[in-house]
Amino acid sequence: MAIKTILVVDDSPTDREFLTELLSSNGFKVATADSAEDAMAKVKQSRPDLVLMDVVLPGQNGFQATRTLTRDEATKNIPVILCTSKGQETDKVWGMRQGARDYIVKPINQADLLAKIAALG
Repeated sequence: MAIKTILVVDDSPTDREFLTELLSSNGFKVATADSAEDAMAKVKQSRPDLVLMDVVLPGQNGFQATRTLTRDEATKNIPVILCTSKGQETDKVWGMRQGARDYIVKPINQADLLAKIAALG
């Protein structure tokens, strides 16, 4: 499945803008959400090809949201890449156990992120 639409979930307007510009300039259609709850509604409504999920979010965190998405029959085939400042090995292991397909630590290396997206497509 080619990845064309990406939902960026991040509570930081700066990070959302950075990722939106990076992904748009590389040909992706981008939607954004500023919380896990907002993301869940948008995923169910628009069915993106990929979700880039921050971990530290208001309300439900990105680990919880990833677990919910990847265990829901309707959304389990939408890959999630955790995109976070939490760079400890235990965070990475926990994130992958929640169902994430990949994990990238901020500050984001643009080439790494694009390679990870390409690997999923």
